[in-house]
Amino acid sequence: MTAKIEIKQVGKVFGEGRHTVEALKDINLTIGDNEFVTFVGASGCGKSTLLRIIGGLEYHTAGEVLVSGEAIYGPGADRAMVFQHYSLYPWLKVMENIKFSRQLKYGRENLTSSDVEKASGRADALLALMGLQAAANAYPNQLSGGMQQRVAIARALMGRPEILLMDEPFGALDAQTREVMHDLILHVHKLEKSTIVFVTHDVEEAIYLGQRVVLMAPRPGRIDTIYDVPLPAERDQDMKHAPEFLALKKEILARIRDTSGMRTDHSMLEQLNMEQADA
Repeated sequence: MTAKIEIKQVGKVFGEGRHTVEALKDINLTIGDNEFVTFVGASGCGKSTLLRIIGGLEYHTAGEVLVSGEAIYGPGADRAMVFQHYSLYPWLKVMENIKFSRQLKYGRENLTSSDVEKASGRADALLALMGLQAAANAYPNQLSGGMQQRVAIARALMGRPEILLMDEPFGALDAQTREVMHDLILHVHKLEKSTIVFVTHDVEEAIYLGQRVVLMAPRPGRIDTIYDVPLPAERDQDMKHAPEFLALKKEILARIRDTSGMRTDHSMLEQLNMEQADA
């Protein structure tokens, strides 16, 4: 497997002096070219911070991050990011939102008419891939949440990024729309052959999408366990009911509870109730 992203001894500290908070410590991970890796873990484990560091939106205070063997020092065209909140430009129509990054580039660089034509063709292809042809001239506030996220993904893919970074992109969607988006992003991964790093709180989502699931633990944020997903490359929703899928889901959920410090011991709850009654 050719390494696309190499994370070596990465740490992140926020603040200074007595007010420092160690968000990440000794993160080591290699992600392969065209691999789909998902991150899960309790709140505060630093998974979104790590994603932002890979994207160049946050600086690490220790270690290094390499993309295709080169150290990163900020955002780059080789990496695109999709957030939970769609961050579309409300004054632009769907097609204009998708083309926005190319329009900026057109204003800065000497692009030929052939380049512009190719970009327009790619925008049309992405519009079709996302099933948004009928909404090409609509404004974001006229779209459902799922459609807005499709526009955001299409815009992120417009520049043919080698790496797609996704921070809980489907967290605000209803269950049925999430399933549609799951199959869509797997289809995109197959067609575009990009490397995808996907952060989620949903363990079922992490298993269904990922080739590997990276479980992070908090205080400080660190990699606890990496799970290989025992599913074929071609996936369908029925696989979520397979015994191996359910077993892995149970194992990961139990490990998240252990690493987060959350306990559901009935005797402890009973003791707490007794103490409250005696007070």
